[in-house]
Amino acid sequence: MRRFIITGAPGAGKTAIIRQLELDGFGVVEEAATDVIAAGHARGTMDLWKQPSFLDAIAHLQRERQIRASAQPDEVQFHDRSVVCTAALAIHLGYPFSPFLAGELERIQKEAVYQNRVFFIRSLGFITPTEARRISLEDALRFEKIHEETYRGFGFELVSVEPGSVADRVRVIQAAIR
Repeated sequence: MRRFIITGAPGAGKTAIIRQLELDGFGVVEEAATDVIAAGHARGTMDLWKQPSFLDAIAHLQRERQIRASAQPDEVQFHDRSVVCTAALAIHLGYPFSPFLAGELERIQKEAVYQNRVFFIRSLGFITPTEARRISLEDALRFEKIHEETYRGFGFELVSVEPGSVADRVRVIQAAIR
């Protein structure tokens, strides 16, 4: 099984790309952070990112989803973010890596869980706020740079997917995995 990561700044269009890849018949693994945020909001906690445990909640859900997806018969899977994104988020928020986060980063490298080529979805140049996405364009662009540096720091090769239509961006990704 080949597992590819789709990543980039908030609002870059990753979810639309993942949805199209799924419609095209590829296995997909959902982003964890959005679901952790939604669950926190449902419990009445609106500022989860102010709590360091937020990062471990994301990393735990990412691990569970990745392991569960390993049992699927997909030849190719696309993962909407990974634990490396959680490391980038820790850096962005100014939190140290917890023992669990550090262990997960080590595990994915040791087990070569993901393909070395990561699809880095570039910013569209605007942000559409949602319940989970409360970031300015300026902060999103800073976060994009942190993501890029973090992935490169862990030895991943970034395939830049520039702004364009969803169809054009998906074609770039599909061409790169052939």
